[in-house]
Parts: sequence; C-alpha cells; structure tokens
Amino acid sequence: MNTRPTALRTSSIDTRAIWAIALPAMLTNVATALIGLGDMWIVGRLGDASAQGAVDVGARLFAVLFTVMNFLKTGTTGLVAQAGTREGEDAQAQILLRGLIVGLAIAATLLVLKPVLLPWLLATLGAQGDVMGAASVYAEIRYWSAPAVMANLALVGFLVGRRKMTAVLIFEVGYNLLNVALGLWFVLGLDMGIAGIGWSSFIAEYAKLAVVAAFVCRGETLVRLASAARQGASYSWGSLRPFLSVNRDLFLRTVILMVALATLTRLSAERGEVVLAANGIIYQIFVFTALLLDGFENAAQVLNGERFGARDRRGFVAYLKAILLRGFAAAAFVAFAYFWLAEPVLRSFAATDNVAQAAIDVAPWLLVIPFAGVAGFVFDGIFVGASWTRALLISMAGSAIVFALALWLTWPLGNHGLWLSFSLFLLVRAVLQIALLPRLVSRDLPEAQEITPQV
Repeated sequence: MNTRPTALRTSSIDTRAIWAIALPAMLTNVATALIGLGDMWIVGRLGDASAQGAVDVGARLFAVLFTVMNFLKTGTTGLVAQAGTREGEDAQAQILLRGLIVGLAIAATLLVLKPVLLPWLLATLGAQGDVMGAASVYAEIRYWSAPAVMANLALVGFLVGRRKMTAVLIFEVGYNLLNVALGLWFVLGLDMGIAGIGWSSFIAEYAKLAVVAAFVCRGETLVRLASAARQGASYSWGSLRPFLSVNRDLFLRTVILMVALATLTRLSAERGEVVLAANGIIYQIFVFTALLLDGFENAAQVLNGERFGARDRRGFVAYLKAILLRGFAAAAFVAFAYFWLAEPVLRSFAATDNVAQAAIDVAPWLLVIPFAGVAGFVFDGIFVGASWTRALLISMAGSAIVFALALWLTWPLGNHGLWLSFSLFLLVRAVLQIALLPRLVSRDLPEAQEITPQV
C-alpha cells in the first residue's frame, strides 16, 4: 500500500512549523557540538598544549573524512521531504535504502584506503612531533567507526525529512552524553590519555546506530524497506543515478568546505602549538555556532522541500523569508551571548595561559561569524530542499576562491587575517546564493503554475 499525501491548495505558511523543526534541530546540533567541545575540555585538564592541539587536528581530520560525507544526511532529507508531498511513504523508504547502500559502500572504500589515507591526512593537516604522535593514536581508533557514521547519516536524514525531530533530538543527546561520559571515564578515570577520546567516540557511534536503526526499521517502514529490497528497484542503476547526481554535487561542495577548514588548521599549525590550540578552541565555538544556527537550515530543508515538491511557489518564497528573519534574530542573540561570555569560556577551555590569551586576542571574530554565516546556512537548506545542488556547488566554489585570495592578502595581519578571511568566506557564499536564487525559482517554480491535489 502506498500512502500518497494530499498537496495543499493554499500557499499560506505555518510559522509554528519553523520553530517545531528548528528548535529541536538546534538542541540536537548543540548536543552534537558537545563532542568537540567536550573532548577539548577533557584533554585541557591534562595541561598539555600538544595533546590539545592533537585533539584539534584529529577533530579536523574526521571533519574532512566523515563530515565531508554529510551529503548522505542532507541529500536524503531533501529528497524524503519532496517525496512526502509527491509520492508518499513507499518512495521515502526507497530513498532511505539508497542512502544506506551508498553509505556502506563509502565506508567500505574508506576502510580499504585507510593505510594510505590516514597518514596522508594527518600530514596534510600539518601535524608534527608530539602533536603527530598523539593525533595518530586518536585517529587510528576512531577511523573504524566509519560504517556506523555512514549508516547514521542516512537514517537521521530520513527522520529529519519526515519531521521526526524529537526522536532525532533524543538520539543525539543520548549519543553525546554517552560520548562525554565515556571520555571522562577513560581519560580522567582510567588514565588512557588521548586514546580514551578515540574509544569513547567509537563506542558511542555504534551504540547510536543500534538504537536509531531499531527505531526506524519497525512497523510499516520495515515492511516498505523489505519490499523495496526484494523488488531491487531501489538499487538499480536507473534509480540510484538521480540520487547519486544530487549527492555528487553535495559531496563536492562539502569537499571544498572541508578543504577550506583544513587550510585554516594548516595555517594555524604553521604559527606554532599555542596558536593551533587557541584557534582550535575558537573553531569549536564556531562549530557550536554553526550547528545552532543550522536548526534553520533543517527547517528550510524540510519546509521548502515540501513546498517545492508541491510546486507551491508562493509558499516556497514565504518560508524563505520567514526562516531568514528568524535566523538573523537568532544570530543576534548568539553574538550578544559571546560579547558577555567569550573570555571566561575561552579561559575555561585553554590548556595554558598562553593558549587562553591567544584565543582571547581573536575573540572579537566570534561576534562577526554568526552574522556572516547565518544567511548561507539558511540558503543551504533551501537549495538542498529544492535539489538545487549544482548551484550550491557553484556558490561554494566561488566563495573558496575569495577565501584563498583573502588569505594571501591578509597574511600580514597574523591570526586576525585568518579569521577575517574565514568570515569573508562565509559571507561571500551567501551573496552568491542570493544572486543565483531568482533564476532558479523562475525556472522550477513558474508563477502561473497551479497547485493540484494528489489522490
């Protein structure tokens, strides 16, 4: 049986739906940010700048290695949301199955390439000496969580696309609490050092997979997944090709983003262990900020994806404006909080006084980053919801070129030049997305198009 939803005749929007998706997503993303912040804080108790720098390098490595695969989550979310207003739950189950197949294939490839890829990534990120040794210990352990990470991305993307945000929130909070608790026990209780951080992440990731898979694969969803698997339609080349096309662009876009972030780490490492550790703390706070404001990206993925699937131009534009307005209000709140709390927070995370002072020197950029990034985060969700992934790739490539040029021009400004360039990178991406948007809306959502119900 295929349940086909009825498309709405009206283009009126429900602003409560924005918060119903954005707020749980914010809390979920904040819980996710606790991994990096928690790991940084735990290692900071060891009083070793090289160990703290190693955690930063390790976190960036898996940002490159795992987060670059986040297209599995975002692509699945957008396609599931569109299918909800076009074809129904059978199509949504098929999209999930494709995501799981692609994710596990990627994980297998990563494991095969591990002997070559892992040392190369560590060297590329500029790890040397004691930092290299400690980062290698952490990375060797966490690398083996790749299959769980890939499967979790597809499963969570499916849940977000179906507006199951409360469930996602519960899973992510539980996962991060387990991760932090294990890290405290392994590092401070059992004196396992940085290896304890790696094992805590590994165990928590597989525990999350077991719980999320059990929740998703039950009832009618399990029946639909089994039916799709038996028919073979979900993993034939003809059905996989559109899925791979969307996710190819998202993958390349994320690769560019991760290269930009890796460049930030590499240039920080060239300035010494103190700057590397200080920028690592600032970076983790940026990640916290981005994940918080990404709640509005999730809202845009789902709500604009549904309106795109229903071919509702007026509703699509109305949600765009409403989500942007609320995103900028949230950015102002975050910047205000950093204005008052940045210094004590930075001191609490720093392993030494020198690291703390180096972080405080560039803390003013924490007030700029929320405003520089929020529009780009929202437009990312809008473009993903509408499957405008090629335009998303173009805007990211253009902003990366500006980022590289800015790094060259601002090098004499020292560490402030790095964060100025990064802020420009975030801002230019949004400017390019705004420039591309009118043509995309006119092409795919013609104004005269009627919204007709499905039966």
